[in-house]
Parts: sequence; C-alpha cells; structure tokens
Amino acid sequence: MPLKPRRFLAILIARNKEYWRDRAALGWSFGFPLLVVLAFGFAFSGDTLDLYKVGIIDSADSRQPLAFTDTEYIQFIAVTSRQSAVTRVERHQLDMLVEPAARRYWINDSSARGYILERVLRGSGGADYVRQTVSGREIRYIDWLVPGVLSMNMMFSALFGVGYVIVRYRRNGVLKRLKATPLSAFEFLAAQMVSRLWLILAVTALVYAGTDMLVDFRMFGSYLDLLLVFTLGSVSMISLALVVAARVSSEELAGGLLNLIGWPMMFLSGVWFSLEGLHGWVQALAQLLPLTHLIAACRAIMIDGAGLAEVSGQIAALLTMTLIFLAIGSYSFRWQ
Repeated sequence: MPLKPRRFLAILIARNKEYWRDRAALGWSFGFPLLVVLAFGFAFSGDTLDLYKVGIIDSADSRQPLAFTDTEYIQFIAVTSRQSAVTRVERHQLDMLVEPAARRYWINDSSARGYILERVLRGSGGADYVRQTVSGREIRYIDWLVPGVLSMNMMFSALFGVGYVIVRYRRNGVLKRLKATPLSAFEFLAAQMVSRLWLILAVTALVYAGTDMLVDFRMFGSYLDLLLVFTLGSVSMISLALVVAARVSSEELAGGLLNLIGWPMMFLSGVWFSLEGLHGWVQALAQLLPLTHLIAACRAIMIDGAGLAEVSGQIAALLTMTLIFLAIGSYSFRWQ
C-alpha cells in the first residue's frame, strides 16, 4: 500500500507531541550526555602519569632493535602509516614516533613527554638518530570521549524511544485501534522512524553545541560529514529497535531485551575506552555492533579530520546492518 501523506503526518505530529510533553524523558535526553561529559572532563582534567606511548614504524629493512625498546614504563606501538602516525604525534596521541630503518624520530615541540623520551632515546643507542619536530594541539581524553557519549545517547534514545514506545502502544491497545483505521503498517513505522530521527538529531545538535561551549572539544573534520554519519547511525539504531518491537507485547520483556542489546554495545563499542589490546574475539564481536562503527566513524571525522572516503568501511557496515534490521522488523511486525 503506498504511503498517504495525510495519514503519515498525523501519526508523525502525534508522536512528536507525545515526546515533547514527556518532560522527564526530554530532560534525560539533554541532561544525561551533558553530565557524563562534564564528569569525565573533570575527572581527567589533571596531569595523569600514564605510560609514555612511542610509535615504531615497522619496516622489513629495519636494523636490530635499540636498547631503547627495552625501556620500562614505555608502551611501544607498531605503526605502518608514517603520515597518520606523524599526525598522532602532532595531536599528542603519540609522545614520539621512531623509524629505525631511516634512523630518525619525531616529537612534538610542545610536549614535555617528547623531550624526556628524546633524552632516553639518545642515551639508549640512538644518538645518531635525526630529530624531526612537529607541532599541534593536544587531543585530550574528553575530545576522544565526546563522540562516544553522543553516539551512546543516540543509541539509547533510538532503542527506547522507538522499541519501548511501540511495545507500550501494543500493550495499551493503541495498535489494535490503529489497525482498524486506513493507516498501513508502513505508514505507521515510517512516521515512528522519522519522528525519532529528527528528535535524535535535534537533541544531539543542541547537546553538541552546549558541550562544546563548556569543554571546547576538538573538531577537525566536516560538520556535514558528521551529520551524515549521525543520521545513518540513528537510522541503524532505530531499525534495530524495530526488530525488538515487531512482536513483543510485554513492556517488561521489551525493557529487558533493549537493555540486553544496549548495555553490551555501550561497553564493547569503545565508548569509554579503546578496543585496542582486547582479546581478538572481543574485537571481532564489537564489529557486529552498529554502535562500534558509528563511534569509529565519528571519532575519525572529529579527531582525525577524515572525510567520507576514509570512513567508507564504517558507512558500508552501518548501511548493511540497517537494511538487515529493516527487513527483519518490517517482515515480522504485527499490530497485535
């Protein structure tokens, strides 16, 4: 049955009014991500004594490793791309970059850690290494955290704002009444998706602007690219919520299923910490979660200044998952 604009708009407007009249849900959508960002920004605002991080450019013709690489309290990270590693030094994500094959190293001229590591390198067999300096603003933990928190808030808003609401409609008999009208299932589900999508994007934009004024986080990429990724990620999360809401009629069961989906995604998708260093099966599992690809794409755009071509892998994964979720949700949807 083709979509009728009047019926679609009637459901869309009704859902929007319902959301704006729910003051508790509205306040939580704005307040929760803001409180998380401020709390973590305060907690990690001091000078912490983390391990030094040194990138080592791996090369087949590298000479024997230096004694420098046996130094304790330094984390050595193998890198393959010199340009991306130099960019990480510029942004203080790496304290030093060493290329043994070319007998040279890079440090940030404003990094105290880089200065210490330079002295250690020269005293550990690297006195003949050529010094290269770069400069750039430091990427703080709060800069790394913000994309994850915004994406996480979008995820919970989509899951509970669509999945739980549709189950509540079914439980209260609303869907049964709508079934008796000319409204089609496609029109109803489309209205739910569009209503939640623009609300998620509006809330995310306001939270983004408010958080930026408070903590002044970094944004090196295109705002349009970020908006496109946020839109695709939101549609993917909404589609996942439709899978849960397609047949479930118990609010308790729906809440449990949505939490069962949401909480593992929050901890396994890299919201709070990097997935690097975790077990291989954990990283493989994380690649099956849409939130992982959404966060990775957002961080690449915001922190690394990547364009859509650089995050095409994440975009393809989100598109694939969205189509799968939509197919399952629409096929299994029942009014009662």
